[in-house]
Amino acid sequence: MSLGQVMWFFAVSLVAATVALVVSALAERRLARVRAGVFSDTPGGTVLLFDGETLLDATAAARALLAASRSSGNAWQRFLSWAAPRFPGVEGKLGQLPDLGQVRLTSPGAEGLTLVAEWRSGVRRIMLLEPHVESHGRLVDSLAQRAQDDELAALRQITDDAPLPIWREDAGGAISWANRAYVTLAMQQAAEDVPIGWPLPRLMAAAQTGRQSLALPAGRPAAVFDCAVSTQPDGGRIVYALPADTAAQAEQALESFVQTLGKTFAHLPIGLAIFDRQRKLQLFNPALTDLCNLPVDFLSARPGLFAVLDAMRERGMIPEPKDYKSWRQQMAALEQSAANGQYEETWALHSGLTYRVIGRPHPEGALALLFQDISDEITRARRMRADLELGQSVIDATDEAIAVFSSAGQLVMSNTAYARLWGHDPSGMVADQSLADLADRWRGACAPSHFWSLTEGYAASSGPREPWVSQARMNDGRSLRCRLAPLAGGATLVGFSAEAGLDMAPDPAMRLILSPDPVLPDDTSPPLRRAPA
Repeated sequence: MSLGQVMWFFAVSLVAATVALVVSALAERRLARVRAGVFSDTPGGTVLLFDGETLLDATAAARALLAASRSSGNAWQRFLSWAAPRFPGVEGKLGQLPDLGQVRLTSPGAEGLTLVAEWRSGVRRIMLLEPHVESHGRLVDSLAQRAQDDELAALRQITDDAPLPIWREDAGGAISWANRAYVTLAMQQAAEDVPIGWPLPRLMAAAQTGRQSLALPAGRPAAVFDCAVSTQPDGGRIVYALPADTAAQAEQALESFVQTLGKTFAHLPIGLAIFDRQRKLQLFNPALTDLCNLPVDFLSARPGLFAVLDAMRERGMIPEPKDYKSWRQQMAALEQSAANGQYEETWALHSGLTYRVIGRPHPEGALALLFQDISDEITRARRMRADLELGQSVIDATDEAIAVFSSAGQLVMSNTAYARLWGHDPSGMVADQSLADLADRWRGACAPSHFWSLTEGYAASSGPREPWVSQARMNDGRSLRCRLAPLAGGATLVGFSAEAGLDMAPDPAMRLILSPDPVLPDDTSPPLRRAPA
């Protein structure tokens, strides 16, 4: 670097330092001029100087006023929290101060304070005056004390209007302060001839957080409170007693209701398990312990849903799948289906028992599982099915073609001889076959005869009926012996025997249909005779 460059760099640095010193001196002179302009005519009192929301300076009384404010935030926010209740619209007026130059506001309350704000050299100068010294231009320094007094009065009003007892105890437990609700409660508890004085009597046996009861004079129920205790640095305690009579009554009613439900559930033969939103067991009945083989102490510990299912699986009370993973997936699906109100399954256990398991959702996300032992029901159903199959086998073994109809005329059962005779087997669609439909089929396969119409009338008859017998001829020339027999419950049996002779002796228990025969033009069947008495 050459000598000329060094001299040039030195000259530039010297000029920059000189400019900085000049700017700093001008700013200091401006601040000093502002301060002089602010405080020169007011050596004391309550005056604040703000640059935007930044407090530049304030008198001792003004700083005491800001310190007395309980509002959080910067100095500007604390000042507004004090001034806004006393000077309506003060924030808006102070925001317009650069345009207005000066703002003068008077408090509408009994205080009669005056706020004078001026725009000086780009800053806000705020002065507070009392009415009796305003004409002399003197400032006051008692506003901080007045603010504290106002706040104290407001706090006293709040605590006296509070609908719950509040009191303070010293370290020894003596009542050192109480609000109006506490005094009223103490007067209610005291006897009529005992005056209430200071110190106030202690109502609660112990100042501790939780529910406490207060005995009242005879004829009145005890008062219940939920107490909250705040410990003070000096060892004292502030107690807040929230009335809880309604809550206590509701809890007592709920407990009584739950006990009633428990007694009701105790006599149910169906196992009941109710889980809350977190799937913790909240309620169960004795039938659950019997059906699921779970110990009472395990259920009383309020296990989770999957813990209960795991315990049942260990005891063989759940159908065992091939692997544990698929079982867990099945149990997760059980929970989801039960929560949607769609779970209902039949569990066939290795022990031979059969359970019907139903899952139902309850309010607030709760879940109820019901376990019912249907082993006897399944046994009866199996026995009935076996009896039906045996009865079907019996009629299938007979040579007579048989069809049985209910009282409503619907086909109930038929045998294999019927299928061979008429060329179709209606057993696969029994519910869709009626006597009228089958009678049309019989008419089509036989020569005209009045027997088919009489068959429909016989089945529809609701009175006492006797067995009837008749004869018909099929289109292929075979003779057909037809009989009608009443069954229990209004059912009707229709029997057909092919190749039977027309002059065969009738069954003594039967009698022929109608005598004499109606004359039908195309009736080629032989006349019907009444069986001899």
